[in-house]
Amino acid sequence: MKKILIGTHNKGKFREIAYLLPKKYKKISPISLKLKSPKETGKTFISNSRLKVKFFSKYVNFPIISDDSGLCIEALNNKPGIYSARLAKKYGSFFKAMQFLLKKMKKKRNRKATFVCCLSYKNIHGKIISAVGKLKGRISISIIGKKGFGYDPIFIPQNQSITFGQMSKSKKIKMDHRFLAFKKLKKKIKI
Repeated sequence: MKKILIGTHNKGKFREIAYLLPKKYKKISPISLKLKSPKETGKTFISNSRLKVKFFSKYVNFPIISDDSGLCIEALNNKPGIYSARLAKKYGSFFKAMQFLLKKMKKKRNRKATFVCCLSYKNIHGKIISAVGKLKGRISISIIGKKGFGYDPIFIPQNQSITFGQMSKSKKIKMDHRFLAFKKLKKKIKI
C-alpha cells in the first residue's frame, strides 16, 4: 500500500484530507511519527502550505500533502486569514475566537467572508504542486451547530441557509474550500 503523509496536527483537517484522498493510500499523521509542526512564517496560504510539505519531507521518503487554510472576513480586512488557527490559540479555543470575531462583527453590515484553503503536494522527486480553493459565504449572527471544526459554526456558505456547524459531514466535505482545492490539485497531478 502506498503511503502518504498528511502534514497537519489538526484532527479535523486530517479527517477531511484523508477522506478526499484515494483508498489506495495509507494515510500517515505527523502525530503518529512524533513530528512537531513547523513555524508558519509565510505571509500567504500558499507559502505556509509549501513550507509545511518541505518541513515534513525532511523526515519521510514518501509523498506529502499539507494544507494551510483560514477564514477571511471582508469587514475585518480579511482577517483572521492566515492567522485563523493562531487566533484560536491566543484565545484558548476556537469557540472563544468565534465569540471574539462575532463581537467585532456586531455593528458591521457587511458579513461577507471567504474560507480559503491551499493544498500543497510534494512527490518523492521533490516537486511541489499547489492549488487554492475559495468558498464564499457570510458570517452568522451567532455560533450555530456542533458539527465540523474550527470556524465552521459561524460560516454560512453561499446559496446555503445553515452554517457548516449544522451541516452533515458528507454534505460539507463535498463543497468546502478543502474540496475545491483538492479538485484543482487532482487536475495538476496524478494522485
